[in-house]
Amino acid sequence: MNLFKKIKSNIRKSENFAHETKRSVTIKFISVILIFVFYFFFVSIRYNHWGDGFIITLLTWSFFVFCTPIADAGVLIDFPIRLITKIRMIYSEILVWITALSINIYSLTFMPQLYEKTIVLRLFNHILLQPFPFWSIILISGLGTFLSIHFGDELLDISKHRERKKYILHEKKHKWILIIFIIVSILILYDFLLKEFGIHIV
Repeated sequence: MNLFKKIKSNIRKSENFAHETKRSVTIKFISVILIFVFYFFFVSIRYNHWGDGFIITLLTWSFFVFCTPIADAGVLIDFPIRLITKIRMIYSEILVWITALSINIYSLTFMPQLYEKTIVLRLFNHILLQPFPFWSIILISGLGTFLSIHFGDELLDISKHRERKKYILHEKKHKWILIIFIIVSILILYDFLLKEFGIHIV
């Protein structure tokens, strides 16, 4: 019982929970890893194959790396690397993108059928196989992701949200990236749905 209280006390005193900025990053990391694990078990049970479930989970993770302008997917790798090595997350995010790229090169080459398993992966495949114009979503997401990870590094450097100078300086840029992302996403989703339902516009 005393050991439990001591552990609980140490957690409360830890910077990752004592500082409001670090606490928000830590909670985000815990939330993402729980979603990742839950999704892995869900997919594995649904398709009755743990190996396929793992690859489908990784591919879905890579979709959120490449096709969302925030670094929520990358935080799975970035945050623990930052805690262990003190390397800034903006550098480890490069490793995240290389990892995601490698997973997709391997899957497109040896297991392309896995992209048909879920609607998210069918959409992802639709994007990957049409470099022009759909890779623009990857470029936009990259700009947004590396800017947001820059904000994430700042959160771990300070203790209070009011000290976020970099965020205040670049907040409008990120909002414009988000607006452009939403517009491009709507166009891509529209084209994807036309293909899914076999609708041809002359």
